[in-house]
Amino acid sequence: MLKRTKVLKYLMLTLTLVCTACAANVGRHEEEGKLIPLKYAENLKIEELDDYTKVVIKNPWDTTSTLQTLILLDKDAEAPAGYSESQIVRIPVERAVIFSAIHANLIDELEKGNAIKGLCDVSYIDNRSIIERVKKNSIADCGNSMTPNVESIIKLSPEIVMLSPYENGGGQPKLEQAGLTLIQCADYMETSPLGQAEWMKLFGRLFGVGERADSLFGEVENRYRNLKNKGAEAKYRPSVIWDRIYGNVWSQPGKDSTIGRMIEDAGGRNPFSETKASASVNLSPEKVLFEAGDADYWLIRSAGEKIGKESLEKDNPLYGQFKAFKNGNLYISDTTTSHIFEDKAFHPDLLLESLISILHPEIIPSPSKEYFSKIN
Repeated sequence: MLKRTKVLKYLMLTLTLVCTACAANVGRHEEEGKLIPLKYAENLKIEELDDYTKVVIKNPWDTTSTLQTLILLDKDAEAPAGYSESQIVRIPVERAVIFSAIHANLIDELEKGNAIKGLCDVSYIDNRSIIERVKKNSIADCGNSMTPNVESIIKLSPEIVMLSPYENGGGQPKLEQAGLTLIQCADYMETSPLGQAEWMKLFGRLFGVGERADSLFGEVENRYRNLKNKGAEAKYRPSVIWDRIYGNVWSQPGKDSTIGRMIEDAGGRNPFSETKASASVNLSPEKVLFEAGDADYWLIRSAGEKIGKESLEKDNPLYGQFKAFKNGNLYISDTTTSHIFEDKAFHPDLLLESLISILHPEIIPSPSKEYFSKIN
């Protein structure tokens, strides 16, 4: 009888300890807060709690798993238990290293450019204020984004490093080992233009300008939706192919890619809309010719090259077989001057308007910004 009583006491004590641990764990990780409305971004969750903001970034290559969890809290606030130092971001961020010109331009637009202390791929920047700060050494040149100058970045003592993750990319182990907080900017993997643009709500909160970012996104969203409605009025939907052959591969936008969605929203048709991919799909040139040889329009992005019909056909005789080539519906965007990549990310409304003006000049004859010029 005595032995049985001891066993019961032991079981009750164990149950009490387990329940206490569970309760503590719930208080630590399952505290409910206010979700920031995200209507389009599929890989991002922002939750405001009493003392901090919790950010969950979904793994875009395995949406059942989490790529990163961040805790944003005031400079002097006590960090919640259960999170590593690399997950804690003290806001507003005042010292940042940014790997991409796309994100640097957004931060500058949100009037927080002074917080940028280091930048990769400086040669891709054409933002005048940022260029001036690089010349004055107010912003350090941290090298190439694929092979950054790790020592220079560490010397800057940044509070965060904003970079774009890649599937099986291996990250930046040296920066992680140095104890730096890396922000995995997976916005480019979103499946809609507004989904990518909506990530500005996170980036604004990092720099203490969440309301400003929310307001900017609201403007972009309203304009994009109005333009999409205009594109839907088109009676004829011309088909569109994209870019050029590199090596033996010709990449075309997948159905769920931001460019693929934008073509459809502009009143066009993506010949590869059956390919359910959230990014470009790599195809053989022969397959592109077979499936899209009769495409009505051909849009090319190129970095500073002078391209004409003769140079294209000389580059690859296959090009001359396309209907768009024969009909002269060839357009090029010089990515070194057009801002097409930057605006596609956070001002997709401007690019959408330009695409509608090409495919349907009867709907929009003169866009507010041109990204493409006709190839003669």
